[in-house]
Amino acid sequence: MKSYLSRLAREIAPYTAGEQPADRRYVKLNTNENPYPPSPRALAAYREYDVSSLRLYPSLSMHGLRAAIAGAEGVDEENVFCGNGSDEILALCFPAFFDRGGAGAAFADVTYSFYPVFSDFFGIAKQIVPLEEDFTLDLGKLGARRAQGAIVANPNAPTGIGIPLAEMEPFIAQSDRIVILDEAYMPFFGESAVPLVKKYKNLLVVKTFSKGYSLAGMRCGYAIADPSLIAGLERCRDCFNSYPVDSVCQAVCAAAVADGEYYAQQNALVVAERGRLFSALVRLGFSVLPSKANFLFARHGSLSGREVYEKLRARGVLVRHFAKPRIEAFCRITVGSREENDLLLAALADIVR
Repeated sequence: MKSYLSRLAREIAPYTAGEQPADRRYVKLNTNENPYPPSPRALAAYREYDVSSLRLYPSLSMHGLRAAIAGAEGVDEENVFCGNGSDEILALCFPAFFDRGGAGAAFADVTYSFYPVFSDFFGIAKQIVPLEEDFTLDLGKLGARRAQGAIVANPNAPTGIGIPLAEMEPFIAQSDRIVILDEAYMPFFGESAVPLVKKYKNLLVVKTFSKGYSLAGMRCGYAIADPSLIAGLERCRDCFNSYPVDSVCQAVCAAAVADGEYYAQQNALVVAERGRLFSALVRLGFSVLPSKANFLFARHGSLSGREVYEKLRARGVLVRHFAKPRIEAFCRITVGSREENDLLLAALADIVR
């Protein structure tokens, strides 16, 4: 039978998201969602939104949202770009900052698996830098690659390991190419490079409302950078979709970003549970990487990663397993609420026994 698909559509291997099964109710610890609700201000903005205005296109300038983000991050509005989730912004980075047939993008071998997908989709060469044996990233080795730029998830996914700002700044300062920092999990680390944006014109920081702001369902993210880099993202966005962030989303996220005290308290609970869960997993015979994110990357001494995943799933608990080189022994476990984590630990104790 004749295929009407392009060669790209036939051959590319797309990103695989965490499973969302509907066959039963699960303790869902596989997609790194925040276990706590959005802020009261964000919920009020959603309930009070004037839905009669939905007949109109959303604000193209996104002034209200960008101004709120700028105020919270300590930058100017011209330094802020908003998109339909940080994934969309990361995707736009590839045509905006890398050339087809050029030196390509450098990133780690074990990191967010959308990076190689975006590289292949946009025809950008990949320069893969292996993580060290302990799964840390040697920034010196990354910088030594003569790529057009580097992409670093900090904290990294799926390992959860974070790079302190004191180590990140020299890497940015010494690079004469663009450095894209994916800070999706930064709310649980607190070492953001945003304060460096006005100092280094080659730095672009990407953030999301999905994790620290408990708004994964709204699909909104933002980038902070020098206006010249923001302009590049805008040019590429406007070749694809000039209205990516809907009106309701803009209102809700502007309200959320203005409620920093609420989120600081809620994310502190996640960090506390992360520590408790880390210790409990070690007592159950797991080796756990030192995470600065809202998840833990763990492997058991006598059970394979696939076994842990399948046995937990059979007991109604979902975690993430990656059948990939170097990490197939691990499972990535989202830090849930205390109650969710207790159910996880009870299931794991039963499996280990």
